[in-house]
Amino acid sequence: MPELPVVVVGAGPQGLAAAAHLTERGLDVVVVERGAAAGSAVSEWGHVRLFSAWSELTDAAARRLLEPTGWEAPASGYPTGAEWVNEYLTPLAETLGDRVRYGTTVTGIARHGRDKVIDEGRKNQPFVVHTRDQDGREDRVLARAVIDASGTWSLPNPAGAGGFPAVGENAAARRMSYRIPDDVSEFAGAHVVVIGAGHSATHTVLRLSELARRGPGTRVTWLLRRGTTANVFGGGAGDELPERAALGSRARKVIEAGLVDVVTGFRISEFRQDDTLTIRSEDGREVSDVAHVFALTGFRPDTSILRELRIDLDTTLDAVAGIASEIDPNLHSCGSVSATGARELTQPEEDFFIVGSKSYGRAPTFLALTGFEQVRSVVAHLAGDAEAAARNELTLPETGVCGGAGGFDADGSGCCGAPSVLQIGSRPVSVG
Repeated sequence: MPELPVVVVGAGPQGLAAAAHLTERGLDVVVVERGAAAGSAVSEWGHVRLFSAWSELTDAAARRLLEPTGWEAPASGYPTGAEWVNEYLTPLAETLGDRVRYGTTVTGIARHGRDKVIDEGRKNQPFVVHTRDQDGREDRVLARAVIDASGTWSLPNPAGAGGFPAVGENAAARRMSYRIPDDVSEFAGAHVVVIGAGHSATHTVLRLSELARRGPGTRVTWLLRRGTTANVFGGGAGDELPERAALGSRARKVIEAGLVDVVTGFRISEFRQDDTLTIRSEDGREVSDVAHVFALTGFRPDTSILRELRIDLDTTLDAVAGIASEIDPNLHSCGSVSATGARELTQPEEDFFIVGSKSYGRAPTFLALTGFEQVRSVVAHLAGDAEAAARNELTLPETGVCGGAGGFDADGSGCCGAPSVLQIGSRPVSVG
């Protein structure tokens, strides 16, 4: 099927990088993007500054495609999401031109004339990418291969500890947010709760701590499901991404200053609301008088469009099975994960690949650098360049964090013996 294009789902950083590699190798490509512009998901967190430097946020093939247009790679610094879009993703999409189709939602991917059950002749049939535009018109695009780089942004995890919304969580929707906030001034003088232990939660805690510093009566409570804060503040001096290390360091300082209260081992079972919210944990503790909740507990992949394809996902992480053991946060893992390429990302459905953050499923350790290496290798494979596909051209920076999910249920320090950090804060926020 050499006359058919490779279809890339998503015009984010990895999708556009895949398109650049395909273009460089002389392969036809169609990128379908649900949003109205390139990097539409990134634009939604455009106010957030990345902890990766510019040198780690642009793909090599994309740079080679852009440079003849007069574009110059930003030399240094740490961009915001908006700057990443404006100074890199938008120029790259403009250079790719009509290869990118905006306002186009993928509703399903299948083999031509074959549902998931049919074996006969399956590998000889092209893919059919079902789409719907903004006016509701449906269409189909035939493809020789498909690269799913649609990410996980559209499906945040709920606040409920068991993976489903807690009792009352949906009813409390107007007091719940699942994204990093920009302007938090409306919460001055109120009690605000942040749920989650990752970088998004840390960003939010820092933003709210500034409000608490300026606004009398503002209270910020940080709820952690784990029984310890041992890994919450990152790897410190051992982290090879300095801004990532600084993020954790700043969080530790605002907590020590009494601007934020931390409650550990708090797994949410229920939200009750009257004039304010009361949050109840599985063990009966409560946090009350809450004006707003930022639930930043990660994301999960939407695989509904893939239901007629034969794919192999890890049963724990919803990640591509071939990389799951490298990225599983439950396993003992010191430092960073390895780079992954076409071999690890191969699916039972030949010439279909899941890349980018979606390939990581629910795992939280994805970096843009990882995605750029993934698409380089996958496109080399599709071009028949086995040597380049097998080659590893990336060394990822160490995180400085040692240990998996140790300490989830106990007050212990996890599998690597990192010191446990006790609850810090000036005000009690829960009652038995």
